[in-house]
Amino acid sequence: MLIAADKFKGSLTAVQVAERVEAGLRRAAPWAVVESVPVADGGDGTVDAAVAAGFDRREAVVAGPLGDKVTASYALRGDTAVIEMAEASGLRHLPRGYFAPLTATTHGTGELLRAALDAGARNIVLGVGGSATNDGGAGMLVALGARLLDSDGVPVGPGGGALAALATADLSGLDPRLADTDVVLASDVDNPLLGPKGAAAVYGPQKGATPSDVAALDAALRHYAELLGPRAADAPGAGAAGGVGYAALVGLGASFRPGVEVLLDMLGFAEALDRADLVITGEGSLDEQTLHGKAPAGVAQAARARGLDVVAVCGRLTLAPGALGAAGIRRAYALIELEPDLARCIADAGPLLERVAEQLAADFLVRQ
Repeated sequence: MLIAADKFKGSLTAVQVAERVEAGLRRAAPWAVVESVPVADGGDGTVDAAVAAGFDRREAVVAGPLGDKVTASYALRGDTAVIEMAEASGLRHLPRGYFAPLTATTHGTGELLRAALDAGARNIVLGVGGSATNDGGAGMLVALGARLLDSDGVPVGPGGGALAALATADLSGLDPRLADTDVVLASDVDNPLLGPKGAAAVYGPQKGATPSDVAALDAALRHYAELLGPRAADAPGAGAAGGVGYAALVGLGASFRPGVEVLLDMLGFAEALDRADLVITGEGSLDEQTLHGKAPAGVAQAARARGLDVVAVCGRLTLAPGALGAAGIRRAYALIELEPDLARCIADAGPLLERVAEQLAADFLVRQ
C-alpha cells in the first residue's frame, strides 16, 4: 500500500494525511505493508514534502509580501534546495481579509534563494503557488542583485503597480552564483505572463485585484517585459505566481517543469512504486482543477503507467466517475459523505479520514 497524497488545505498537511490514512488501514488490515510518500505540486506544502523525504529544514528571516520580516523555511539536501515561494511571499503572510495586489513584493523569495545559495545549493527547485504577489518577480530579482530604476535613476517601488514607472532594467548585478546553478521552475500552471490568460487577469482577482487593478497590472507587466525580454513572456509558466515564473525564466535561466513531476522525481516516488500493489492518492478537493497538473493526477498517471490501481481520498468530490476513470483513479472516497456539515468535516478531517481508510481497506484489500 503506497500512500501518495497531497495536503487537505485548511485541515491537514500531506504528512498528516498519510498518518491518518495509515492509521485507518492498519486498524482494518494490520497485516498490510504500508509506505507513504507525501507529495506536493510546487505550491503550499512543498517544503514539508521534501523534509518528509529526508531533506533538512532550514530557516531564514526575509521580507514578507508587505515588506515586514517573516521566518521562511526551505529544504536542503546536499547541494539541492527546495524553495517554496509561499513561505516568503504567500497569502498566508497577509492579515486576514487584507490584500495588496498592486504593492505586494516577491523580495523575500529572492532573499530565500540567496540563503539557499549561501548554504551551498547549486540545484534549486523553485516551487511557486499560493503567492500574494503580482509583481512579475521584480522583487525577487532586486533581492538577487538586479537594478530596476525609474527615469530619475531611483529604484522603483515594490509591487507590480510600480513597474509602470520602470525605465531601466539592469540584470548585470545578479548574484554570479546563479550562472552555475540549475534552477527548475516547478508550477502546476502554464499560463503566459500577459493577456486574458496571464498573471493579472487570471490570478489577480484571487489576490484582491479589482478590474481596474487587473488592467493596470497587465499594462505594467507588459512594459516590464518589453524591457527585460518580451519573448519569455509567452513561455509556459511565465504567468505563474503573479509572474514570478517570468522572472525565473528570463533572469535566473530557469527551466519550466510541471511541479508534480519535479516533486515526484525528487521524492523517490518511482522507487516506491516498484514496491506497491495499490496506490492511494488525494487532496482536499477532487475537482476539475485536479485534472490540470495537480498532485493526484500526476500520481495516478505514473501509477497507471505501471499497471497499478489507484484510489483517492478527499474532503469533497465534484468529478464524475467517468472523469475519475479517465484520470486513472478507480474510486474516490470523500469525507463529506460521512459528515455533510462542511465546518465539522474540516474540523474533524483527521478522524474522518481514518474511517474512510478503513472502508477503503475493506473494499480493496484481500488478506493474503
